[in-house]
Amino acid sequence: MSAFDNAMKQLKSAAQVMNLSSDMLERMQKPERIIDVEFSVKMDDGLVRIFHGYRVQYSNILGPYKGGLRFHPQVDLDEVKALSFWMTIKCAVVDLPLGGGKGGVTVNPKELSQVELEGLTRSFTRSIGDVIGPDKDVPAPDVNTTPQIMDWLVDEYSNIVGHPSPAVVTGKSLEHGGSEGRGAATGKGAYLVFEAFRSEHNLQPGATVAVQGFGNAGQEIARLFHENGYKVIAVSDSHGGIFNEGGLDLPALIRHKKETKSVLGFAGSHEISDSKLLALMCDILVPAFMENQITGENAESLNCKVVLEVANGPTSPEADEILARRRIKLFPDVLTNAGGVVVSCFEWMQNKQGEHWSEEQVFDRLKQTMDKASTSVIQTAKQHNIIYRQAAFIVALERLSKK
Repeated sequence: MSAFDNAMKQLKSAAQVMNLSSDMLERMQKPERIIDVEFSVKMDDGLVRIFHGYRVQYSNILGPYKGGLRFHPQVDLDEVKALSFWMTIKCAVVDLPLGGGKGGVTVNPKELSQVELEGLTRSFTRSIGDVIGPDKDVPAPDVNTTPQIMDWLVDEYSNIVGHPSPAVVTGKSLEHGGSEGRGAATGKGAYLVFEAFRSEHNLQPGATVAVQGFGNAGQEIARLFHENGYKVIAVSDSHGGIFNEGGLDLPALIRHKKETKSVLGFAGSHEISDSKLLALMCDILVPAFMENQITGENAESLNCKVVLEVANGPTSPEADEILARRRIKLFPDVLTNAGGVVVSCFEWMQNKQGEHWSEEQVFDRLKQTMDKASTSVIQTAKQHNIIYRQAAFIVALERLSKK
């Protein structure tokens, strides 16, 4: 099943519980606008290549479209539609004045030089320049996109409109209007959700953790678990996974990853496949990689008490049903990984108001936002006797329906 089909099944599951109006259900099943572009980039060898890009503006009921841009070979319209829908739900769950959007370019950026990457970013920005803007659609980083890429985007957009416009995009470098704490926001937000939920499920320091995906968010959530007394026993990245039942030294592992670009070869660890990592005996499983990792085919093999989703869409609807039957609690992505868009919203607000908040201010406001959203989801789940994903969707859909 496609990512968008999975997203629609999640929508209909929640809509049935809450008796969502047929008008609202119909409205939420289609994006408001799809931008599909092809644009040219002059390569280092002098030849011109054509690249394919997308921007899906799913809903602006609550405010300007908001969502990341990813540069990845597997980017396609189905994926971007699903991600833009989840962004709509995510912004509503945490009560932000933003809608949902997403975009991307079908490209392997690792095959491009720095000059080619800048050229691609600027050309793509020109191709979507008339549909984005601080009060219209505000992109952000996602898979394989960085603060440097966001800096190029805002510079190119500012050239298009003829004046500085830092609020057109978030996730910029600090020197170009970025927010303190943005790099750690997704992982930190996920840990704050875990803290809000853990007393409900008797999860205490000393519990074991396995993390699939060791990029920015995966590293941060693993580091926070380690610092707070949990035992991280396994992690993986795009090269493979490692395992040590006695626990991994996270600060040393993060240094190793930075130096070698992989978790493989870390002293004192054994290599493990992704499929075996997902099936490890552990208390907390953290999928922080890509969509559709826990499916109807492998959900029966999970040996954890809790799934804490840090990636977007890592669990299929069929797997949700299996995990619920097996009494494995799942803390859903539309809540748990919303820390990134929350701090992106803070950056957007700072840019529009000409302010710069300290990291302490940012994290205090992040905690308030994640705690409030977590409480709403927990209460809704208890009220309807439903899983947390359905509860998160209901919280979001109720807010969207009131506008």
